[in-house]
Parts: sequence; structure tokens; C-alpha cells
Amino acid sequence: MFEQITQIFMQYGVWGLFTLAFLDSFIIPVPPFFLQIAMSLVEPSSALRFSTLAFTGSVLGAPIGFLLGRWLGKPLLRKILPEKWTEKATAIFSKNGDAAVIIGAFTPIPFKVFTILSGVFGYSLVKLMLFAIIGRGVKFYLIGLLFYFYGQQAKDLLDQYLDVGLLAVAAVLFIGWLIWKKRQKT
Repeated sequence: MFEQITQIFMQYGVWGLFTLAFLDSFIIPVPPFFLQIAMSLVEPSSALRFSTLAFTGSVLGAPIGFLLGRWLGKPLLRKILPEKWTEKATAIFSKNGDAAVIIGAFTPIPFKVFTILSGVFGYSLVKLMLFAIIGRGVKFYLIGLLFYFYGQQAKDLLDQYLDVGLLAVAAVLFIGWLIWKKRQKT
């Protein structure tokens, strides 16, 4: 399914990438970095332009996911889960939402999960956007820089080191979040 959806959007070139990144923030289950990688393989000299389009589309779609979560999420959760579970999840997300969003914006987990949950649990839209800009920016531009500087060899690097690299960057982002959180308390 991922490959079929990617192929459909690839037909539309840069607009397909932008649209996929935008829709990934709230509805489509295919991460745009698959299309970004495919396009960067074909045209490594434009990899940074592809990064910018994917980043912009993803960040612009984040508020829509947030609003969907805010408007539809709570009523749906109340029908599915007991009220005490919803309250507990809201408290957990309020406490740890910063880490969840910044790490989620960078990892391969569909970004819509974090945008929608942010709305459901009343997380700050401003913080969502800030952490989306940081996490999505690191993710898309890291891939873009790899292809820009290494061309088709970047695909081999990603195949070998993507999982370890994503974990390492997620760990750095998490440590940065911990430091930021600690400074806020002082």
C-alpha cells in the first residue's frame, strides 16, 4: 500500500510531495519521507528543495490534525473508553507531551498520531507547532542533506544506518528536551 500511494503522489512531482506531507499530518498513513527519498534518488541536486517542500507541507498540516483531535477525538474517546482512562491519558500527555511530540515529529511513527492526540488531550497548539518545526525540520533536512552531498550513495547509508541514526537523533532530541525542561524549572 505504501508503495502504491507513493507512486500516485510521485506522478505529481514536487506538488505530490508537498501534498503527501501535508496530508500525512492528519489523514494519510504513508510517511512522506519515502517519496522524498525516491525523488532525491532521481535528482540529488534538488534534495534540499524536496526537504523544504516536505517540511512545509508537514508543518502546515499539523494544525488540521490538532483541530480534528480537538473536535472529534474527545467525543470518540468518551464512547470507546471509560472516563477515568481518558482523564489519565490526558494527564500523562499533559506531563510528557513535549517529549512525545518532539520525538514523534522525528521518528517514522505517522505524524498524524501526535497532531491528533495533541488536540484530543488539550496540548498546546503553539508547542505542537514549535516541536513540529524542530522535529520535522531535522528529519526532512537530514535526509535532504544526505542526498545532496552523497547522491545515490545516501540510499545505501539510509538502508544500513536509518534505524540506528533515527534512534540516535531521537535520543539527542530527548536529552535536549530534558535540559530545556530542567531550565524551565529553575
